[in-house]
Amino acid sequence: MRITILTKPHCVQCNATCRALDKQGIAYQLIDLTEDEQALQRVRALGYQQVPVVMTEDDHWSGFRPDKLGALRSAQLQ
Repeated sequence: MRITILTKPHCVQCNATCRALDKQGIAYQLIDLTEDEQALQRVRALGYQQVPVVMTEDDHWSGFRPDKLGALRSAQLQ
């Protein structure tokens, strides 16, 4: 499963999301929205106004969501 985290520097919720995925041993790609204008426009087009924005193959959400992060681990085990 491919997971992308769209983030910005010094973001507490972004750091918490990354720590949670690291703890579960789930790999992800980070994209810094301050360095990637195209990614920033994509996030805005989806209507998000806060980071992190987590994108998977079949879902996306904004903010630190332990429920969604736990579901990722369950999905990987299946």
